[in-house]
Amino acid sequence: MTTVILIIHIIISISIVGLVLMQRSEGGGLGIGGGNNFMSARGTADLLTRATTILAIAFFCTSILLAMLAGYGKKSSSIIDEVSQESQIENNSSKDGKPSVPTDN
Repeated sequence: MTTVILIIHIIISISIVGLVLMQRSEGGGLGIGGGNNFMSARGTADLLTRATTILAIAFFCTSILLAMLAGYGKKSSSIIDEVSQESQIENNSSKDGKPSVPTDN
């Protein structure tokens, strides 16, 4: 499942790069800037703009989905739990009555 989503994510990424490179370079690609065509019918309803928006939404969705799948099934551990386990191990090893460091008397 992760592999399929990862492949779709890569295809979306490459498609976004291609769409951005095909857009006009005067700043009107996403409907911002561009001077005369700001908020015009062509500026907001352009096919490249809509395709870029759809692919950007798909990119974010696949990114979130991949992040959720990466953390699925992993046991969340706290550093406090790890420290308490280490202290229990140290307490058990010191119960035998012998010092952990050799001493010369």
